[in-house]
Amino acid sequence: MSGPTPERQDAMLKRLARVEGQVRGIQAMIRRGEPCEAIAQQFSAARKALDKAYQEMLACLVEETVLDPERDAAETLARVRAIFTKYT
Repeated sequence: MSGPTPERQDAMLKRLARVEGQVRGIQAMIRRGEPCEAIAQQFSAARKALDKAYQEMLACLVEETVLDPERDAAETLARVRAIFTKYT
């Protein structure tokens, strides 16, 4: 497989860098002893951002599978089913 396009790769890396920043922020909040609810809100935001990045990667994987000219329809369907079983 070829992997994500340069544009998609750049977008995913930027999204992950934001998640990384959010996680560092959460660590700082914990060190400062901030209220649990404020920390939980930031955890929730980081989880949603990571989920979005993960969804983008799954979309890339499905697109690679669907657009693979060497697979017939039955193979493509089996691979897409396997992707969803394995990764969701």
